[in-house]
Amino acid sequence: MLLKKLYPHATCSLNYQTPVQLLVATMLSAQCTDERVNQVTPALFARFPDAHSLANANLEELEQLVRSTGFYRNKARNIRAACQKLVAEFDGEVPKQMELLIQLPGVARKTANVVLAHGYGIIQGVTVDTHVKRLSRRLGLTTATDPVKIEKDLMELLPQPEWENWSIRLIYHGRAICQARKPNCTACSLAHLCPSNKGIGG
Repeated sequence: MLLKKLYPHATCSLNYQTPVQLLVATMLSAQCTDERVNQVTPALFARFPDAHSLANANLEELEQLVRSTGFYRNKARNIRAACQKLVAEFDGEVPKQMELLIQLPGVARKTANVVLAHGYGIIQGVTVDTHVKRLSRRLGLTTATDPVKIEKDLMELLPQPEWENWSIRLIYHGRAICQARKPNCTACSLAHLCPSNKGIGG
């Protein structure tokens, strides 16, 4: 696979030590860069290292700790509520089942896929963020706009062991080459495969 050759070492770029911390970091990464999240989480996890402490966190303090990630009030509220549910129903541990993860406040399939893959090594789906959504459509891999439908289309095209890291490689490519406002088609190693490449009549 070309993406694998282009980004052989691509992996989750969020910093974490436990599945709970990965869950929180992934929730914070919504509409925010991983780099910014990694600037925020050291102080956050020093103060609230696990689900029990986060479940009992003062909401205003939590909001201030995550403020720079954007949408901080909603994120803080969801993080605390998710951790309260983890404490009440799962002894403070992150469940290993998709159907249980997506019942947590603020957690949909995208976050659940990241947590399962990188927290537990369980590959259950393809993470569809804004980069994956955009590039999958540009590359002609899907015509869908709904992330769940896009994920289904990609799961049918890709071998299961590649699902999660393929997403990360596509994200890397979206950041480096195929940017939303100005895709650099002349520098793209996938251009000859891409129906959106103007150089081949797209």
